[in-house]
Amino acid sequence: MRYIALVCTAALALSGCAESFQASVSRFQALPAPQGQSFAIRAGDPRLDGGLEFAHYADLVAAKLRAQGYQPAASPDTATLVVSLDYGVDKGKVMHRADPFPDCGFWGSYGRWGGCGGFGYGYGFRGRYHAGYAFGYDPYFFGAGYTNVDSYVVYTSGLDMKIDRAADHQRLFEGHAKALSNDDKLTALVPNLIDAMFTNFPGHSGETVNITIAPQKKS
Repeated sequence: MRYIALVCTAALALSGCAESFQASVSRFQALPAPQGQSFAIRAGDPRLDGGLEFAHYADLVAAKLRAQGYQPAASPDTATLVVSLDYGVDKGKVMHRADPFPDCGFWGSYGRWGGCGGFGYGYGFRGRYHAGYAFGYDPYFFGAGYTNVDSYVVYTSGLDMKIDRAADHQRLFEGHAKALSNDDKLTALVPNLIDAMFTNFPGHSGETVNITIAPQKKS
């Protein structure tokens, strides 16, 4: 649809709208250099423990940790590090776009404000997976008489990962990855969020970075 193409041209593209996946990642860390420390992964939400879906995502995280030099513990009770993993996606937020110039054409439609009708954007999180990016449009272009209004849904997904030292429960790592998408499929979103979390892991403490994950090559 035309409005999907227009939305994809925003400076902050929706993850899943373009071929690449874009996420905002914040990390706080005091991790010692990996020296073979063992780890166990548990669900941040106890209701997810024992589920096959959580086990799949935990395996992806375990592979990333092994690549960093950590080792899976023989049992949770013997782990040096305890990794807590939580993820989710909100119910989506309906957005609207008013197009007062429906005949301006696709390729000739992008002026100073973007689109045919004054595209503007901004974003912010208000709570944990409950409120997504708030895209908005210039109200001067959204007045009476504009009947060509397109609607679409924006979903906000997130991944939280914490690492504690098992001996004294001291927090060593906190990471938060968030992304926009035009669908709510966790099976696609969570692996991408994990990839983003582990890009340049463990990162600089207190820094928020924008991570782009290239699309997987089709065989």
